[in-house]
Amino acid sequence: MSLFEKWLQVDGLDVERLLSDWRWLCPSQVSLLARNLFGELFLEDKSGAVFWLNTTVGKLSKVAQSKSEFLELAETKRQEWFVEQEALAYANRGLIPSSSQCIGFGVPAVFAEGGTPGTAFVADIYEHVSFLGDLHQQMSTLPDGSKVHLRVAPKPASPRQE
Repeated sequence: MSLFEKWLQVDGLDVERLLSDWRWLCPSQVSLLARNLFGELFLEDKSGAVFWLNTTVGKLSKVAQSKSEFLELAETKRQEWFVEQEALAYANRGLIPSSSQCIGFGVPAVFAEGGTPGTAFVADIYEHVSFLGDLHQQMSTLPDGSKVHLRVAPKPASPRQE
């Protein structure tokens, strides 16, 4: 199986769980078509259009009108969308995520100081994507280049439905 084919194997992933902290940016019902090394997601909406949820930078963008167009475009955008060279480099360092994992960084790649290979680790994809969704939502109103102080604390418990 090629690296590209590996990223299309998403049947075991729960899209609702992955998107729980991204509904502020992606409120539509979607299905998961693919993902990449860093937990970025490719989603298909009810009309068949395909969107890239770039969890690294916190943006959702339409990349194709249909799944077939997406698969066609993916052949030429494999490096941009599926970061194949990075996947090989991390694999050579022993960082090989399973189907429910991705690569994370000690300091998220959205920050100028973040995304350095020396701080890379294999992360649970649900925890990583959730953390980034929460982080990007908190930063969504800040102008690019803003200084932030990152403090990680446990999420407050959700009120129980009785």
